[in-house]
Amino acid sequence: MSTLIALANTGLWICIAILAIYTFRHYFFTLNRLFGRHRQPFVDVIQADWPSLVVYVPCHNESRVIRDSLDALLTCDYPTDGIKIVPIDDRSTDDTRAILLEYAEGYAGQVVPFLRDGGMPGKAAALSEAMALHDDEIFLVFDADYIPGERLLKQLVAPFFDPEVGAVMGRVVPLNVGVSLLTRLLDLERAGGYQVDQQARMNLRLVPQYGGTVGGVRRVALEHVGGWNTSSLAEDTDLTVRLVIAGWDVVYQNRSECYEEVPETWESRIRQIKRWAKGHNQALRRYVTALILNRTHLPFWQVIDGVLLLGVFVVPLVLLLGWSCTILLFYAGYPPEWGILTILAISSFNTVGNFAAFFQVAAASRLDGSRERIRMLPLLFLGFLVSTFAVGRASFSRASWLRGQPVRWQKTERHRETRPGGEETR
Repeated sequence: MSTLIALANTGLWICIAILAIYTFRHYFFTLNRLFGRHRQPFVDVIQADWPSLVVYVPCHNESRVIRDSLDALLTCDYPTDGIKIVPIDDRSTDDTRAILLEYAEGYAGQVVPFLRDGGMPGKAAALSEAMALHDDEIFLVFDADYIPGERLLKQLVAPFFDPEVGAVMGRVVPLNVGVSLLTRLLDLERAGGYQVDQQARMNLRLVPQYGGTVGGVRRVALEHVGGWNTSSLAEDTDLTVRLVIAGWDVVYQNRSECYEEVPETWESRIRQIKRWAKGHNQALRRYVTALILNRTHLPFWQVIDGVLLLGVFVVPLVLLLGWSCTILLFYAGYPPEWGILTILAISSFNTVGNFAAFFQVAAASRLDGSRERIRMLPLLFLGFLVSTFAVGRASFSRASWLRGQPVRWQKTERHRETRPGGEETR
């Protein structure tokens, strides 16, 4: 029993140390956003010799939302002779393909659908096959439910005038905030993740993440790192780390907003989290060693931030382990020489550490000028618990860690409905 208690106590201290690192990260990023210099050097580029551009919109059964996305892209402020919109239909079983062909007929030369009926399924495989047909300088990628603003394309292309930039990511903003409690909580999470976390990493020249839903990649950079990883469930995180290891910069544009439909049901949200967790776990296993070994070629703090980025979905597992060790020690009885320090460490973390993420979200709400959202902060604990156990389930599944698992389309359920003419309903 004494050995078990010693192991539990050691495990608990390791968990507290890891959680303390992420806690410090939350506070440091938040303070940087509140009081530091806002670095966004490319967003005010308005006039330029805009390069040729291809916008890809991967689709798999997206008939409910694809019209809105295409209509918004067609009204974006970008030279029409320098842009092609390529919606990719990958074996949809609904009306997606018919809608794409309708737009191709109505906007000949502007909308050029790519239709897939075979090959490996999944977003990365679809993008890899479609991009092989184009040699334009810049590729942008949007999820099918995302609605870009009028100036978004130029804002996302502008950073590529810097030859060291390999990828760009814009800010994601929910458009269905008022639908349910969940969508309101996700609005807070998105604000904290982008307004604070992503922008702080941009300010500090760390590793902003290319998110794969509203962003772009330079063709030569993509080719340099070997293209899309078609076996990855998180092809965006996978690409981010490979670009950083290869020496390319990733840029985050906080004012470049694109509007998404966030999950409206807890079942859909849990599936989304499980997919993200599995994808991040894959990337962690594949690249953490290579990232650390490149510390002589990359800035030290960039390596540290990259490792913490890869490990973000391990944190809930660490938290679950810490809870288990705490319960075991409680029922087994604290050894006198360890008890006071252990209780002090747990109390300190619960008092200060657990508040870090809430502090980040509150700061994001203040920066956005929407302070009334802060009233929802206490309810974020509900979303936190759901996320923790969803990550735990995903991480302990065989498919999360074993190689060679088949990849298929992992998409979030859509709730928007459109009439034949494209008018939105609910």
